[in-house]
Amino acid sequence: MIRKSRKKILVIGVLVCANMFFQVFAEDTIVLTQNQDTSQALSSPDDSPRKLTVSLKQAIEIALSDNPTIRVAGQEIELKKEAKKEAVAGLLPGAELSGSYSRTLKKQTMVMDFQGQSTTIKMGTDNSYNGGLSISLPVFAPALYRAINLTNTDIELAVEKSRSSKLDMINQVTKAYYQLLLTQDSYDVLLKSYAQAEANFNVVNEKYKLGSVSEYDKIRADVQVRSLKPNVVSARNGVNLAKLQLKVLMGLSEDVEIGIDGSLKDYESEMFERGRTTAELNLANNSDLKQLDLNADLLDKNLELQKTNFMPTLGASYSYQYTSLGDGSPFKNLKWNPYSYIGLSLTIPLFKASNFPKIRQVKIQIDQLRETRVNTERMLYMQMSSYLDNMSASSEQVVSNKESVFQAEKGRTIAQKRYEVGMGTILELNDSEVALTQAQLTYNQSIYDYLVAKTDLEKVLGKEDNK
Repeated sequence: MIRKSRKKILVIGVLVCANMFFQVFAEDTIVLTQNQDTSQALSSPDDSPRKLTVSLKQAIEIALSDNPTIRVAGQEIELKKEAKKEAVAGLLPGAELSGSYSRTLKKQTMVMDFQGQSTTIKMGTDNSYNGGLSISLPVFAPALYRAINLTNTDIELAVEKSRSSKLDMINQVTKAYYQLLLTQDSYDVLLKSYAQAEANFNVVNEKYKLGSVSEYDKIRADVQVRSLKPNVVSARNGVNLAKLQLKVLMGLSEDVEIGIDGSLKDYESEMFERGRTTAELNLANNSDLKQLDLNADLLDKNLELQKTNFMPTLGASYSYQYTSLGDGSPFKNLKWNPYSYIGLSLTIPLFKASNFPKIRQVKIQIDQLRETRVNTERMLYMQMSSYLDNMSASSEQVVSNKESVFQAEKGRTIAQKRYEVGMGTILELNDSEVALTQAQLTYNQSIYDYLVAKTDLEKVLGKEDNK
């Protein structure tokens, strides 16, 4: 009996530690950054610690506004929009001013024969000046048109990636919030168990002083109190770590004290709503599939862009120039003579061997992406099925665990009465306390498992709210 009681106490300690430490670091840790707007909103006139009590909805809103990951995703959209403006600017005319000066060091010599006599003539001038305005305009540029279409899809992809970052942040914050609820509820359970163990010890100690119980009962009661103390301390540390994780995701500084209201029991009613099957769910809003579809669109447009290498291009140009030629010292006695021209330039590609491998490469990439999408869709349906099964199993466990808590409370009451009248032993009393604590922890864990599975399912479905 003693070994069995010790074993159950050890199981409780391991269960609590695993609950509090495994999930705390399960998600990727985001770099802690303090946002100035949030700091000003939370600041107080004195130097006292700043406190913030948030609901799940408020925690998500703060994270979406202050977390650096979300800001970077928004900046990526702006970056793609600027890239589109750069591509569109290629359709506009380009103008430039130019000027040049050259000094002839040795003039070109020409020898000519005039009526049988050889004559040497030096051509050119000592100084040459040139300056003017040049304007160019693409009249027909297929590659440019395809590039603009490509940037439109690129912007859509950046927007979808931003939405994916938002969904991921909602998922992480929601699970961190539930994790904090779990650690707080576990801490409350262990704290009550510790307080009950102390009360039992006080009763046994008084009876020992009166000589109505043996010293063994006193020792067992004392050991029960001392064995629960480390679990209470670990549970308290787990609450602090869960709060820190939530603050990191929300982008809050360490000096902000955060708190949440309620408990996991408040979410029990959600578990018995009408369930949905995988067939009733669809992946129309799944971000991974949407990104794959947009990437496929990018590859299709890239293929069209590569085909423009076989198409002609037409451009127009206009130039207005001034020239001046002269001998002697530079920049003296200059006489400027203007001239201008307008023209069209047509380029027709005949053969370039590298164009054909480029097209084949893009086609292979399109086939690869098509296969990747099929596999991704299958994996997502498998995940949905797994999450639904976990939610169903957790719902059934809650019903059983809730009854276990009720029976354990009843068993503890009976054990206390039996011990008070001298019909029970201290081992029975301790065993009833361990059974109650374990039942309460398991009950909280089953609700938490349901909420985590539901949160992951909502992420797969692409839901942007936590309802």
